Amino acid sequence: MIDTHIHADSRSSEDFGMMYTAGIDTAITCSYYPYKIGNELILLNHLNRILEYDTKRAKEYGLDLKVALGIHPTNPVENPEIIYDNLYKWIENEQIVAIGEIGLEDLTEIEIDIFKKQLDIADETKSKVIIHTPRKNKEDVLKEILDILPQHLDEKQAIIDHINPNVVETAINTDCTLGLTVQPQKMTKEKAINILNEYGFDRFLLNSDMSNKPSDPLSVPKTIRELKKLGYDEKEIKKIEENNAKTIFNID
Repeated sequence: MIDTHIHADSRSSEDFGMMYTAGIDTAITCSYYPYKIGNELILLNHLNRILEYDTKRAKEYGLDLKVALGIHPTNPVENPEIIYDNLYKWIENEQIVAIGEIGLEDLTEIEIDIFKKQLDIADETKSKVIIHTPRKNKEDVLKEILDILPQHLDEKQAIIDHINPNVVETAINTDCTLGLTVQPQKMTKEKAINILNEYGFDRFLLNSDMSNKPSDPLSVPKTIRELKKLGYDEKEIKKIEENNAKTIFNID
């Protein structure tokens, strides 16, 4: 089982143990710093901490932690060049499975510039991107993302995350993979299952997005078990349990 979007740096090691015991073998941790970042060196330190420290913490509890790094839209820095340089290095060394999470939050000029640049890096390096959509103004921000994205990157390389019932119809008409976040303040497992029931399992990933905000580290296995209890086809369930994620992120 794969949880395709977490924030390991803001969680306890015990969470990793619970996830592994519940059947999650792999998780993808993304960059996000919950406080205001003063400069690019603080952000770089945050990204290196995820790559070098949190992966080791998770491994001690049995969890294989894959990494996505980038500049989150709530963490813009005035001089991001050092982050861009390191993205090239991490991609070349195969240390990350995607650039992420990136995206837009408040539609500021600096957010948009950084988003476009990271899409260009993904295009140049043939990388996947994990794209954040916000809690507020989700539909308007998603439309802006979907306007910018194809101008810089093949949509097939993009995962649009935190999709919910309000915006799924807009996102499903793209070539992007779509992330369903089951989290106390975002979406229930019942709503996620309703989306899968209507649109099928081929285009979706499942995640908890566990972070410093209220989260359920076991929301992915709970959703999978609910699907099994409801009698959905095992082959279809397997797609969002792990197969879709393995394919798009090239995970063995």
